[in-house]
Amino acid sequence: QVQLVESGGGLARVGGSLTLTCVDSGRSSSTYPMGWFRQAPGRERDLVAAISRSGTRTFYSTSAKGRFTISRDDAKMSMYLQMNNLTLEDTATYYCAARRVSDNGAYYQMSYSYDTWGQGTQVTVSS
Repeated sequence: QVQLVESGGGLARVGGSLTLTCVDSGRSSSTYPMGWFRQAPGRERDLVAAISRSGTRTFYSTSAKGRFTISRDDAKMSMYLQMNNLTLEDTATYYCAARRVSDNGAYYQMSYSYDTWGQGTQVTVSS
């Protein structure tokens, strides 16, 4: 059973960095396409970055491209989001997600493509 747990959120200054970690605490033996989403108060949950099952294919939102890096370490059952050059607009709750149903080796951009979610970790960027 996949159970996702995020960590690494917190308070950062504008221009600073944070690294989020998502661990499959259920210690599933399978790997899945995964993604990072974020949701600010009063706003929809939006994709930040996605990664394919193999890790060879990635996708970034326009706001994340060039600043964030998604990666995974399946041996550690973990996925990461390295966030650099943070801005005030990055303040949100960040969620990791996994897609356990069959896939074609791609990454997935839409939240409805994922069936397993973590509880979220708060990222607050201040000036």
